[in-house]
Amino acid sequence: MKRPHAFLGLCAATLFATALVRDSFDTWVSHTELPALLNETSVEVRDRQGILLRAFVVEDGRWRLATRPEQVDPAYLAALLTYEDKRFYKHHGVDPLAMGRAGWQAVTSGKPVSGASTLSMQVARLLENGLTGSWHGKLRQMRVALALERKLTKREVLALYLTHAPFGGNLEGVRAASFAYFGKEPTRLTPAEIALLVALPQSPERRRPDRAASAARIARDSVARRLHEAGTMSHERLQATLETAVPQTVQPFPTLAFHSAQNAKNALATSQDIALTIDANLQKQMETLAGKSLLSMEPKASVAIIVADHTTGEVLAAVGSAGAQTDSARKGYVDMTRALRSPGSSLKPLVYAVAFDLGLAHPETIIADEPMRFGSYAPSNFDGTFQGDIRLRAALQQSRNIPVVALLEAVGPARFMQRLRSAGATPEVQGGKPGLAVALGGLGISLRDLVALYAGLAQGGQRVTISEVPSEAAVHTAQSFTSPAAAWQIGDILSSAPLPNARLSHGVAHKTGTSYGYRDNWAVGYDGQHVIGVWIGRADGTPMKTSFARETAAPLLAQAFQYLKPKVAPLGPPPPETLTVTTAQLPEPLQFFGHRRGSFAGLANDPEIVFPPNGVRLASLADAPVMLKLRSGKPPFTVLQNGAVTITDVRTNSISLGPLKRGFFRLNVVDATGRSAQTSFEIR
Repeated sequence: MKRPHAFLGLCAATLFATALVRDSFDTWVSHTELPALLNETSVEVRDRQGILLRAFVVEDGRWRLATRPEQVDPAYLAALLTYEDKRFYKHHGVDPLAMGRAGWQAVTSGKPVSGASTLSMQVARLLENGLTGSWHGKLRQMRVALALERKLTKREVLALYLTHAPFGGNLEGVRAASFAYFGKEPTRLTPAEIALLVALPQSPERRRPDRAASAARIARDSVARRLHEAGTMSHERLQATLETAVPQTVQPFPTLAFHSAQNAKNALATSQDIALTIDANLQKQMETLAGKSLLSMEPKASVAIIVADHTTGEVLAAVGSAGAQTDSARKGYVDMTRALRSPGSSLKPLVYAVAFDLGLAHPETIIADEPMRFGSYAPSNFDGTFQGDIRLRAALQQSRNIPVVALLEAVGPARFMQRLRSAGATPEVQGGKPGLAVALGGLGISLRDLVALYAGLAQGGQRVTISEVPSEAAVHTAQSFTSPAAAWQIGDILSSAPLPNARLSHGVAHKTGTSYGYRDNWAVGYDGQHVIGVWIGRADGTPMKTSFARETAAPLLAQAFQYLKPKVAPLGPPPPETLTVTTAQLPEPLQFFGHRRGSFAGLANDPEIVFPPNGVRLASLADAPVMLKLRSGKPPFTVLQNGAVTITDVRTNSISLGPLKRGFFRLNVVDATGRSAQTSFEIR
């Protein structure tokens, strides 16, 4: 009668002991102190399509690219699990069946035949850099593996393996290995590539294909045969794998957009994955183009190129320095798109634009191209000749120096510099105070700023911020540095002549510039969508041998457009307010630029607008006219409203503008001598 009670007691004791062991085991696992789940990974900079432009090594000099399962060829994942851990999705970090099989095989054969280490246990070892041979090392891996799988999903555990698995040397993770050995992302791999990537982590140093090609091939072929036996590799693919040589060199990691990637990494210091607006294919083409151009240049010369979409401000390609960044003679490590250099004549279109905007002149205005003195400053034309009376359109196309200096004196160097800054540029003038030499390149400006200024002209005088960082690129429609009419007139002038020595050139608004001493050759141009800037010079600022931008930078600009697109996008039509007439049809003050021989001596004082004052807001008065009141100036006066001529031949200082509707207005008044005054106001 006592036996049933004894049996029940034994069962209870067994259950209690089992529960105690289970709870103790659970407590043991749950109290596991886990290592850091993700070591530092390489910062990656990508193009607009997600293509890797450049990656950076981590602090210990290793390539460790973060990898998710979906970034890898599914066939590789299947092969990896077949070879390393068939029951990966069935166990909880430790596989009892695999351990039992390995133990039985070791007992029956007298030696280890197969391992029992799961992928989760391998991840535990990789994260802790632990030992594999000792029993306490294995026990620690098992404990960490069990704890990992309680905290992470299978997909997350697999991602840790794909990121941390060793592949020889300073390569960690399957993406780093694929780039180094195959020169590509592991999204599409051949059977031979898959087998090699599966084999390498087992003994990464002894099987490195770049140092031990024979050992690597033997290991790869062994993996391929195992996969064939498991039914995951066909006989045909096995044969193809066995006949394929292993790679015996390590390929360099991508370094496209070298300077842009570095600048973005510095600016976005907390970001691991940085997306730029760069187009990798176009970037490669521009780098190739710049590199080839060096073949015909002197040893210390360098080239910089920027390609941008002026409708968005996005930089599509940026070559900071042609050739290798390690080229000390050319100082290839210097980003010449950001260096301040003299723009030569490439800044002239901006002077013309401001003069047109202020109502001082028009493309058909006649100006004197003759010897002039501007105080102590006596500029000359580049070719040493003078053409006498010339239309401003031709003066800009021919890049005459005297006319642009005369225009700048009328505009005022300080006012002109303010316009450049309002466009987002940050030019620098030696001594801080700008003079008339600014018109001929007497300041420092970067290629980026110059390209942005031309982008602004292409956008009707709106400020454009060009950048490779998507959040920075923008067209500021509320900020303008010149009127749409003036900007269109500049584009019309610059696009009417083809680029020299170029096939695809008609319709590209462009200007070249050669700075003093041939230190800098520039060419900047735009069509209806894109703007491209080219700089050629020495990074150390020393003079080059005699070279002109028209012969060097301009053909390179044309080639860049040919690489960019098969057909030039047309410029837009003129804004409605644009005055498109001949010289004879212009208002009298605009027919001839009144500033002759560098002096206004004997003429009346500059005109001044007394009312409406600049920036004022006026209440709408129904049909009551708005009166424009002037002081000084020499009549007759011409009034331009929002860039369009509205009133001519006025000889009084009080002028009726008529009733004005609500909105913003910009008035220019030009007197008989060609001098002007400007005001902006709002009717509310």
